[in-house]
Order: sequence, then C-alpha cells, then structure tokens
Amino acid sequence: MVFRDSLKQPKMKVEGVEHESPVMAGLQSHVSLQLPLPSNQNLRISQDDWHLLAYLLLVHKTNTKGVGQGLLDKEVRALTFGYMGLNGKKPIIVVRSGENHGGQSSDNSLLPGLNDDMALDILAWSSRSNYPNLACLNRKFRSLIGSGYLYKLRRQLGIIEHWVYLACNMMPWEAFDPMRQKWMRLPRIPCDDCFTCADKESLAVGSELLVFGHELSGFAIWMYSLVTHDWSKCPLMNLPRCLFGSSSLGEIAIVAGGSDKNGNVLQSAELYNSEVGTWQTLPDMNFPRKLCSGFFMDGKFYVIGGMSSHTDCLTCGEEYNIETRSWRRIENMYPGRDAGTFHPAMRSPPLVAVVNNQLYSADQATNEVKKYDKVNNSWSVVKRLPVRADSSYGWGLAFKACGNSLLVIGAGGHGGHDDGVIVLHSWDPEEGNRDGQEWNVLAVKARAGAFVYNCAVMGC
Repeated sequence: MVFRDSLKQPKMKVEGVEHESPVMAGLQSHVSLQLPLPSNQNLRISQDDWHLLAYLLLVHKTNTKGVGQGLLDKEVRALTFGYMGLNGKKPIIVVRSGENHGGQSSDNSLLPGLNDDMALDILAWSSRSNYPNLACLNRKFRSLIGSGYLYKLRRQLGIIEHWVYLACNMMPWEAFDPMRQKWMRLPRIPCDDCFTCADKESLAVGSELLVFGHELSGFAIWMYSLVTHDWSKCPLMNLPRCLFGSSSLGEIAIVAGGSDKNGNVLQSAELYNSEVGTWQTLPDMNFPRKLCSGFFMDGKFYVIGGMSSHTDCLTCGEEYNIETRSWRRIENMYPGRDAGTFHPAMRSPPLVAVVNNQLYSADQATNEVKKYDKVNNSWSVVKRLPVRADSSYGWGLAFKACGNSLLVIGAGGHGGHDDGVIVLHSWDPEEGNRDGQEWNVLAVKARAGAFVYNCAVMGC
C-alpha cells in the first residue's frame, strides 16, 4: 500500500438534503460487509459505520465523483466513531494488486469482504477510544491493537485526535476525550512515595505520556503508553534535570535548560525520539536558563522566559533549527513581567500555547491572553482569561493548545468559589471576539481539588 497526501483542499460546505443518502446507496454497489461483532452491547460500533468508512476509502480508490460529496462531511461527523482531524489534508490510498490477498478477502481477514490493507485503513480512521473494545473482538484484533501499528498508520494518514491528560492534587492521572466528553482514569504510577509527593513535569510525545520527577534514588521518568495502557520506566536523559522547557512535534520532543541535581542552571538541550526510546544531546543554547517554557512553531523549537541564575530573569528567547542544529537568540521575545513583591523564582514558567503556528501566552499578572507578532516581535492583548492566574502567579493553571483551540484549565465553582471543581475552558482564536465570543466550558471535573499539578495534550 502507498500513502500519499494531496494538496490541501477547501472545506466542504454541506447543504441539507432530505432524500436517502447516496453515500450508503453508492457503498452498497461496491461492497457488502458482514462483520462478526460479539453480543456485548457496550461495543458501539455499528455495521453502518464500517460501511461508511469503507465508502470513504473506495471513493478515493476509484476516484468516484458526485456520489454523496455534499453529504460526506456531514455524515462522517455523525459517526459514532467520533471526530478524526485531518489537518486539512486529504489522504489518497492506492492499493497495489497482488499485495496481501491480491485485493481479495479471505476467511481470516480482519473485516470480511475487504482485504487487510483496506481494513487497516478503516481501523486507522476510527476513534482511538474504540481500540480497547476492538482488541476484545478476537486474537487477531488484539494482536493488531497491541502492536501499535495503527498509531503509525494514523500519522501517515494525518489523522489526529487530541486528548487532555490531567493530574490534580494527589489523584491519579486522568484522560479526557473532548469530542466524546468522556473521562478515563489511568492506572496508578508504580513509583515510590517520593515520586508521588514531589513536584513533577509532564510531556506528551507520539503515543506516550512522560512524567518527570524524583524518586529516592534520584531523577526518574515514568512513561504511559497508549499501546500497552500501562506505565513503565523511561530511559533517563544524558543529563537528568528539572524545571526545564519542553515541547513535542510528532514522535520527537526537545527538552532545554533546567537545573541538575546540584541546582546548577543548565544551557544544554536534548531530543527524545519516542519511536526508539532514546535521548540525543543537542548543541547548547546561548544562555543557561531554568523555569522556562518551550514550544514548536513553524517547524522550529523555541524556548522563552526563565532565569539564568537564582536572581536574574531572561527576556530573550532562543530558536532552534532542527535542520541546521543551531540556536538563534531573539531579543525581548518575552519582556519582563512585573513580579511585584514576589521573588521571580516564585512565578510559574511562561504559560504559552501555539495554535496553527500562532503563539499565545497567558499573563500571570494581568489575567490576559496575549498574541505574539512574529514580524514586530511584540505582544498584544486579545482576551481576558476565564479564571484568575494572578492568585498563585500562574501555578495550578494549565494553558494549552488543543487542536484549533486554546485550552485553559483551572479551579472554578459556584459563586466564584473553587469548591474543589476543575473547569476546562476552550476558545477558538479564529472565531475572534466577534459577537462577544466568550470561553466555552468544555468540561467540569468535580471533586478534583483546586490545583492543576500537571497537564499535557496528546494528539495522535
């Protein structure tokens, strides 16, 4: 099978149609599926879902025109599979004759009536929240889900679902699926009490969630895998650290700066490859810094803010070019904020997020969302935060990018009191502030405490 991404195409506008969908009519003439599903009623995967997904692939393969094009987007969004983001790219699937079953199905195929290449594409398009259920169908499905191949195939096809991973107070990590409005509790990390109670940092990369902290023996990294649904130890960095800036892009992540075990402020950086589970040392930054923040924008890694010593704050930023393996200093990229009577070290690292290659920050002192102007190297206010960030100088608040939206997660409750409730707010910057556009309440998590210790958004 060959996967190719065509040029970006404009979004389809769907007109309301009252007659029978030509999507299913067109599908019936191409393929007939008889999927042997178990009687478990919790498996919410209907045969119509398989039919429609098969049609999506067939319409690409045969280059069918005019059959259900006006309904395609509307019906896909209505699937029980949920939403699958395509990053604006339209996948083109070409099946070579002679592969696998020579284009013919067999008795032991994944989906009867389809060759395995076509079946794998259908499964890759399905929501990853269905994968645990699919693994219960039979041994072949269990082996496929356990191999992690579907996540690699999803990356090839440009299919992305964003989930939010959250740790509040001492509660276990939980995952939230925004499209299905579903919370899922992760297994407890099998760490010692020191790691449980110590400060931690988190990073989502590929299909892994990394949690950095301290155990009695020293620095430790625990990794949660979407494939195994379990925690395991991740290899340590070449130079273990804390209070660093970090971000991920696909299957790689970069960690920069921070403090070592002796409290020395570092200017080194490392790249983690989740595909092979290894750390690679990168060239040093121009300045040492800790309590900084990192992000990817336009294919390059940036680090801003932080302190170069226990007393000196940094206003410059640095840009790392992965291709040339070089750092570039950017003066006044993150101008100093007024810390008032607080020591700078008491302030959280910069709260930053990148949506569609546009950088935003949440100002810990003014409770404002600001937008970065790349051309003029300046910031402008675009919106008020839905929660207060100044009460604890940015700590206990999460400011993240989630697909095309900004996500603010913090304490909330009735009458302005936190009441042990965590509220997830979202806002799409493309909608702007027209018509008084306010933050949307994406979800409310009761009995979660009033402090967000760690948060990461994973897109895969």
